[in-house]
Amino acid sequence: MPLVLLIVDLPAAYRQRIADRYELACLAPGEIVPDNPLCRRAAVVWTNGMVGLSDAAMAALPALEIIVCQGVGHDGVDRAAAQRRGIPVVAGRGVNSTTVADHAMALLLSLLRRVPHYDRCVRDGQWLAVRELEPVLTGRRVGILGFGRIGRLIERRLQGFDCEIVYHARRPAEARVADYAASPIELAERCELLVLCCPGGPATHHLVDAAVLEALGPNGCVVNVARGSVVDTEALVTALENERIAGAALDVIEGEPDVPAACRTLPNLICTPHVGGLSAVAFDEMVTQGLASLAAHFAGDDSLPGQVTP
Repeated sequence: MPLVLLIVDLPAAYRQRIADRYELACLAPGEIVPDNPLCRRAAVVWTNGMVGLSDAAMAALPALEIIVCQGVGHDGVDRAAAQRRGIPVVAGRGVNSTTVADHAMALLLSLLRRVPHYDRCVRDGQWLAVRELEPVLTGRRVGILGFGRIGRLIERRLQGFDCEIVYHARRPAEARVADYAASPIELAERCELLVLCCPGGPATHHLVDAAVLEALGPNGCVVNVARGSVVDTEALVTALENERIAGAALDVIEGEPDVPAACRTLPNLICTPHVGGLSAVAFDEMVTQGLASLAAHFAGDDSLPGQVTP
């Protein structure tokens, strides 16, 4: 029976689903070393995009046949090293897209309507004195940076609020309600609310920088459900502190889980701990697709669900 090394947190019910089909061992990423007997036997590493798997770790896994990334992300896996070794990498394409789109909307509405602020006020015994006229989402100009499955789901939700929608991606999409902007700067200039849902990685590192935030303007807001690396955190903090933009809501942040001290005190910033893709429905689909990939691989089928490398 193939041995699966699980190196990320997974609820017990989902661990059991893997253990029902394969030998399962749980290790911390730092325990992947050459002299570990489990590492010498492991045929599978089950990880995620944030924890990933390095070239050095792969070198300590001589029997490794396949890497499963739980969820959509796979940026933490050294895919070049995996490809060099002939090890396929699979990820859960589309498994949590609906959940992430829902979370983006929750952050956007919470930011505009200042839901966390009013919740704290009520808990502190305040009511009438703190009520103010807050902005709404209906009819606003919203930009979507990244227009894959998640971006399209956000677009669909925004249509219910009669929003004017603009997007930027590597290339224009066909037959969309949203208008195309040729660059992130143009996108920021054309919208008031900017939602980020593009992939991570070198190509999008600090894509939202000081210039983009300046183009967004003092009434603008940023919502990030993409990757923390997409936003220049220092530039964002400066823009928020100096009210060059109105607010931001982040489900992801550079260097997470370490959050910069400034981000913990800004009144115009909402943070959630990278939970945008977490739901029972999404987790079930993640594990189902991961197990389907393993079943196909060990059956000798080259067409693996969610494969991201040869």
